Amino acid sequence: MQLKDTIRESQGFLNRAIVAGMLVVAAVLLLVWRMLQLQIVNHEHFTTLSRENRVKVVPVPPTRGLIYDSRGVLLAQNRPAYSLEITPEQVEDLDDVLSELGKVIEIGDEDLERFWQLKKRKRRFDSVPIRVNLSPDETAQFAVHRHRFPGVDIKAQLLRHYPHDIKTTHVLGYVGRVSQRDLEQIDASNYAGTSHIGKNGVEKTYESALHGSVGYEQIEINAAGRKVRTLEQTPPEPGVDIHLHLDIALQEVAMKAFGDNNGAIVAINPQNGGVLAFVSQPGYDPNLFVEGISRKDYDALQKDINRPLYNRALRGQYPPGSTVKPFMGLAGLEYGVIQFDSSVYCPGFFQLPGNTHRYRDWKKTGHGPMDLDAAIVQSCDVFFYKLAYDLGVDRLHEFLGQFGFGDRTGIDLTGESTGLLPSRQWKRRSRNQPWYPGETLIMGIGQGYFLTTPLQLAAATAAIANDGSYYTPHVVDYLRSRESGEITPIPPTSEQIPKSLQHNWEDVRNGMVNVVESPRGTAKRIRSKDYRIAGKTGTAQVFTVAQDEDYDEDEIDKRLRDHALFIAYAPVENPQIAIAVVVENGGHGGSTAAPIARQVIDAYLLRDQAPSEESSELQPTPAR
Repeated sequence: MQLKDTIRESQGFLNRAIVAGMLVVAAVLLLVWRMLQLQIVNHEHFTTLSRENRVKVVPVPPTRGLIYDSRGVLLAQNRPAYSLEITPEQVEDLDDVLSELGKVIEIGDEDLERFWQLKKRKRRFDSVPIRVNLSPDETAQFAVHRHRFPGVDIKAQLLRHYPHDIKTTHVLGYVGRVSQRDLEQIDASNYAGTSHIGKNGVEKTYESALHGSVGYEQIEINAAGRKVRTLEQTPPEPGVDIHLHLDIALQEVAMKAFGDNNGAIVAINPQNGGVLAFVSQPGYDPNLFVEGISRKDYDALQKDINRPLYNRALRGQYPPGSTVKPFMGLAGLEYGVIQFDSSVYCPGFFQLPGNTHRYRDWKKTGHGPMDLDAAIVQSCDVFFYKLAYDLGVDRLHEFLGQFGFGDRTGIDLTGESTGLLPSRQWKRRSRNQPWYPGETLIMGIGQGYFLTTPLQLAAATAAIANDGSYYTPHVVDYLRSRESGEITPIPPTSEQIPKSLQHNWEDVRNGMVNVVESPRGTAKRIRSKDYRIAGKTGTAQVFTVAQDEDYDEDEIDKRLRDHALFIAYAPVENPQIAIAVVVENGGHGGSTAAPIARQVIDAYLLRDQAPSEESSELQPTPAR
């Protein structure tokens, strides 16, 4: 029988007890260290996390500023609307929820497509709209079933609305949902909670002023994520209201005067550059874009042969035709190439020295002897062929550039085209070809490579009326704070076009007056008893007619007919409005574009009185 070694067993037990004790002490020390870390070292951090389990900071978007016309008529407003929105992190099975929601409220394929696109751009805790502009019946229908859909809620918001829809599209533009591209170009923190942003027009140019500054509120939420109460609030700063120079009544007259024609009208106040009317015909309803246009509606706009999405007044580029002739005449006078009474004989064509090619006048039989006044009044091409040849392309480019041709005017709208004022350098750079003398001739009558926008024409016309003061066109007159009422005007900016002799400008303006007032003027049919108009008609070719062919308007497709143009200002003694009209495929400036301009000028100058009956019983206007 083996005896137990009690001493060894006691020593083994003691060793195990010591190890166990050490482990217990280490565990206690570890626990104490962790408690110190949680309770003391990171106390503030974990206290904040704990609080955020029940307190949530929610951005409060500002109210967007309103837009008014010059007489206080509301052009862009905010209307209350209700949308059905889903917060993805609060929904367990999103597909199942969407399916069940479709049984309560109608949800179409386009709604779903837009939802998934928006969800990709938002964070999981941001709500995403699945249906917008709910009807009262739909709102009530969802309220009955609301308990079945955690994470789904109806939200009230203000949506942009344009009460004059198509009449203001190409000036105001529209707002649309904030995209990822938008977020890359703005202060995203100031747009927390904001769903819409200006996409073009005044809405885009003045976005920062219209938007305002975001506010925040701390809210207490329950386990279901629903708001219990507001703990703290920093109110948002609303956007400012914007007042335009634009007169919506004048805008309506201009659109009505166009009838079924396509084209553009720009009317400017020569005294400050304010845009009074800005029409691109046809237009479209901007309200379609606010919450996302349907694919069907967008395809219809895209495929429309009349291109309603195209802003002709701002981006349309047209040959100026004979409307450039007053500027050409002024160039000849200022450079001393001609005198006002210099005479050129017009046999109905012009030939370069040593060249048999005939550059035809619009009047086959010719005009006979022409001085500058008669050439402007009757729109003689031959006179300006010779003048352009004598001036040369370099001086033409230099002089016409002072009136803004070939460059953006700087208007407070985005997307403006530059037009094209050709030069030797431009042709060599863009086409790798030399400049030919014949191209100078056709540039002198506003054809060839020469392209201008209706906005450029109106601004240049205002500069003629202003005795050389070129005002930068601008749409917005002033900003007004909704809280304080403080007004911030948009000051006009201008540059003075250099001049050599004052009477040169007066001579050209007299020629433009005679375009309307003279019995031989190409715009004599728009003469008024109430005031005097100075103007110039123009016809711009859409395609080139061969040397041995005649242009027969009745035998060609309407879309190949000449464009009709007209520029004018009035009253002659104290110009208050300058206007440019372009009627696409309208034929002749005197018979198509000038009467449209007359209606707009009447509406502006005689708005507080009934206009007189038409005073002219003269023969139809000649075809220029």
